[in-house]
Amino acid sequence: MGEADAGTPSFEMTWSSTTSSGYCSQEDSDSELEQYFTARTSLVRRPRRDQDEPVEWETPDLSQAETEQKIKEYNGQVNSNLFMSLNKDGSYTGFIKVQLKLVRPVSVPSSKKPPTLQDARRGPGRGTAVRRRTSFYLPKDAVKHLHVLSRTRAREVIEALLRKFLVVDDPRKFALFERAERHGQVYLRKLSDDEQPLRLRLLAGPSEKALSFVLKENDSGEVNWDAFSMPELHNFLRILQREEEEHLRQILKKYSYCRQKIQEALHACPLG
Repeated sequence: MGEADAGTPSFEMTWSSTTSSGYCSQEDSDSELEQYFTARTSLVRRPRRDQDEPVEWETPDLSQAETEQKIKEYNGQVNSNLFMSLNKDGSYTGFIKVQLKLVRPVSVPSSKKPPTLQDARRGPGRGTAVRRRTSFYLPKDAVKHLHVLSRTRAREVIEALLRKFLVVDDPRKFALFERAERHGQVYLRKLSDDEQPLRLRLLAGPSEKALSFVLKENDSGEVNWDAFSMPELHNFLRILQREEEEHLRQILKKYSYCRQKIQEALHACPLG
């Protein structure tokens, strides 16, 4: 996120190994129309493939002494160098791991090649303001380690992840979830924008089964039209018109066929 203003939580990001490019290209066949998400991809509700269930975690407020003790216990259980550190002002820093489970392509500036992990580390440079977009799929189940402050919010984590990969989609299209495995069952809960992932990490301990973080599409049921760009909205209208025309054609074909069969039956009936 670069240097932060006074009073603004800042954090840096470190990266686990993954594919070299960080992106898989999606072939487009219809120029501008296919440059953006399709209405079918973005609007049609698909049945859930997982069995994740919502669950509430207890997040008690800790005193300074309790926080210090928790950090000592946490660091004693860590098998790597991803420790937490207590600051003089009472805040603390540490690492969280985020797994990306995105099923739709993301939009990046079309004037730029797909960013590599080296590009993501450097962050966006000058001249990134563009008018056209190209869609790419992020690597499936990519994992990113983030070094964050205790006061870093979930929304800031999402924005930083998108910025590092030069993703220009609205952050409101994405959501950060916490995931846990208990008694053979998987539980999932969507974090609110103001929740603090590192605090949740400290309370749960370092076990990934007890708690892990997942970035997914923000599918809340209703479509948030304000989160889409003007080209995407126009694209949706064109595709919806195509689908409407095709649906009407199928209906007319069905009733025309029924009418034909009824007329054939009438002509076959003997008079009298």
